Amino acid sequence: MKKQQQRRMPQTAANMARISTVAAALAAALALAGCGDKGGNAQAQGAEQAPREVQVLAVQPQRFALASDLPGRVEPVRVAEVRARVAGIVLSRNFEEGADVKAGDVLFRIDPAPFKAALSRAQGELAKADAAVSDAQAILKRYTPLVKIEAVSQQDFDTATATLKSAQAARRSAQADVETAQLNLDYATVKAPISGRIGRAQVTEGALVGQNEATVMAKIQQLDPIYVDFTQPVADMLRMRAAMQNGSLGEAEGGSIAIRIDGTDQKRSGRLLFSDIAVDRGTGQVSVRGEFANPDVLLLPGMYVRVHTQQGVDPDAILVPQRAVTRSTDGKPQVMLVGKDDVVESRAVQTGTMRGSDWHITDGLAAGDRVIVGGVSAAVPGQKVSVTPVNEPKVAAAGGAAAAAKQ
Repeated sequence: MKKQQQRRMPQTAANMARISTVAAALAAALALAGCGDKGGNAQAQGAEQAPREVQVLAVQPQRFALASDLPGRVEPVRVAEVRARVAGIVLSRNFEEGADVKAGDVLFRIDPAPFKAALSRAQGELAKADAAVSDAQAILKRYTPLVKIEAVSQQDFDTATATLKSAQAARRSAQADVETAQLNLDYATVKAPISGRIGRAQVTEGALVGQNEATVMAKIQQLDPIYVDFTQPVADMLRMRAAMQNGSLGEAEGGSIAIRIDGTDQKRSGRLLFSDIAVDRGTGQVSVRGEFANPDVLLLPGMYVRVHTQQGVDPDAILVPQRAVTRSTDGKPQVMLVGKDDVVESRAVQTGTMRGSDWHITDGLAAGDRVIVGGVSAAVPGQKVSVTPVNEPKVAAAGGAAAAAKQ
């Protein structure tokens, strides 16, 4: 037993020494970690104390022409449906589908044989009526001196006069039949009623047309100039009229509109023709029509376009770069401002329309407000910042460079 106790005592002493060594190492590590934390906190506090650098723009009122972009549809100036005015068989088609035609150009030819026969028959009836008139005139001429000497009774003279008038009436009727037969013969040659671009043919050679109805054979649309129809809120229309009356919006400026073909960069300028005389009760909008030159026939009927119209002028408009406007957590627009003592603050605003890369601010900003336009994402409300002023042209240039970099 004594020997076993003597063996355990050296082992216990060795274990105690090892525990003391580990404890000392842990204490040193904790001390070093504490020093590191203190150093890191000190560096973080130093970084927080350093104000962030932002770029600000002092907004100034300026004249801004209010405008809107509205959807519109292209409509032809004139549309004519070419129809068969007489019944018959189509002998030929004399145009190229999709080509430009002029008024009076021959488009179709219908078999003229039955109409020629009808004309000849009407001309024969007219000749017969002419002969009857000549005979009645001769009889009346002979009776005129004889009735004076009572060689012919007054009754025979009156009968001769009535016969002449009846023959003349029959002649006029026969003449009308000849004119009708001539018209039908002319209608057998189908001509273009207006100048424009013709679509595809609705009938082919050998088709029977005009039987009990005026068959549509083709359609012609005049495409130069061309109309664009769109609807506009009545409030915008009244604002535009008021601006034109008080002189802030010129007649030419208010009457000019522009369009952009949807999905392309093609643009056209035109003029406002008229607004409808009634307002739609359901939508509160009024129909408007514009006219545009279309010599290259780029605008086609039914095409969807965006119409840019002038509505008026805001003489004291506030414009800020688009990147200065952010959204709050509830989705409303806001801007970051540099207030008193260079402290950041957020302010809710109301946005209007865009002009290039700038937002029109309708409410929330005043002249002289310093809006943060650079470093907006790093600006925190209540935090002091280092301010670098920028001029509006430089901001616009920076916006253009940013847009080019994105492309």
